[in-house]
Amino acid sequence: MTDVLRRGRASLAFGFFAQGVAFALLVTRIPAIQDRYGVSDALLPVFLAAVPVLAGVGSVLSERLVRRVRPSRLLRWSQPVVLLALLGVGTGDRVALLAVALAVFGLAVGALDASMNMLGVSLQRAYGRSIMLGFHAAYSLGGILGASLAWAGAHWDLALWVSYLPVVVVLVPAALVGSRWYVDGGGGAAAEEAVTGGGTGGAGAGAGVGGGIGFRVLLPLCLVMTFAYIGDSTVSNWSAKYLQDVLGSSEQLATVPYNVYMVTTLVGRAVGDFGVRRFGAVAVVRGGAVVAAVGFAVVAGAPGAWTGMLGFTLLGLGLCVLVPQTFAAAGRLAERDGRPGASDAAVARLNVFNYVGFLIGSPLVGALGGAWSYRGAMLVPMVLVLVTVVYARSFGDRPDRYGGGHERPRTADVGRGSNGL
Repeated sequence: MTDVLRRGRASLAFGFFAQGVAFALLVTRIPAIQDRYGVSDALLPVFLAAVPVLAGVGSVLSERLVRRVRPSRLLRWSQPVVLLALLGVGTGDRVALLAVALAVFGLAVGALDASMNMLGVSLQRAYGRSIMLGFHAAYSLGGILGASLAWAGAHWDLALWVSYLPVVVVLVPAALVGSRWYVDGGGGAAAEEAVTGGGTGGAGAGAGVGGGIGFRVLLPLCLVMTFAYIGDSTVSNWSAKYLQDVLGSSEQLATVPYNVYMVTTLVGRAVGDFGVRRFGAVAVVRGGAVVAAVGFAVVAGAPGAWTGMLGFTLLGLGLCVLVPQTFAAAGRLAERDGRPGASDAAVARLNVFNYVGFLIGSPLVGALGGAWSYRGAMLVPMVLVLVTVVYARSFGDRPDRYGGGHERPRTADVGRGSNGL
């Protein structure tokens, strides 16, 4: 069982890493994509908004799909679709083809994000200690690599398909091979056994799985997820403009804050699980929210570029813990519910608010910056992140199994390898 869990953990970490690479390659080459297809500045926001909207649809659909199939199977096939859709973005030559490729990418990303975090939550339950931040650290590492490859492609003026093809050729077969060792939790496996004859049989058995937790119970976590992604999208979309236009940096220096943010996010997530085990999830979430709020305050009041970069550094260290711990908390709430599939359903529902925050964040800061000031606009995500301190108690658990406690769940009920599908 220990070997099964270790292989499952390593293979899932690679899945997070591959997703980080793919997403970074898409979002960091948006100017090149716009030039290739001749997309106007007026039409570009429509394309950019469509991806998270469709990803939300994909996440909702995944909640229904995992009532019938294991999350590992959903992850196994959605990841290659994401990578092939990325290649489609780079090889098309008409706007209609771009629209189709981005639509497929968005739907598959929603299913991929949901199923990855479902497996991460179930593995953490099997381990009996916090490991969720480590998976998201792998995603951050993939994002850094993807952004670096995108920089190289832009620097050498490579065609999009030339940048994307080697990545897809390497990652698709690697992801398919690695998926043989994915480890499912009880919910998705029980659903599939019921449908395929391993349980009570029939569609009715599968349909009864995954009713899960009501929205009212999940609402605090949904708000935290939204606020965290508003903060994240503020950094990704506005850090360069803020440093150059407000703090007077050079164009070259303006590219640094987001890179610093990505690196500190990676560092924070790499060590974050140790903090959760030592101090508990509630303390880590509260600390992360306070550090992120201080980061926004430093950015808003910075007298110059270097002070602004200090603020963005603090933002990376603070925001990095919120999203992984929100998924983990949803899994703990679902475990209390006691119904098979409740955890998978909770993660899928919560994942939708990832995209809600992403959609709100950039337009919110842009509108406030234009109507008021960009310094003032930075105070809004600061206040929203501070609200997380109020909701931090929702991240606790009786007896706080995965937040520094000592009680370990039984691994006999979790850890069926997906290679038997």
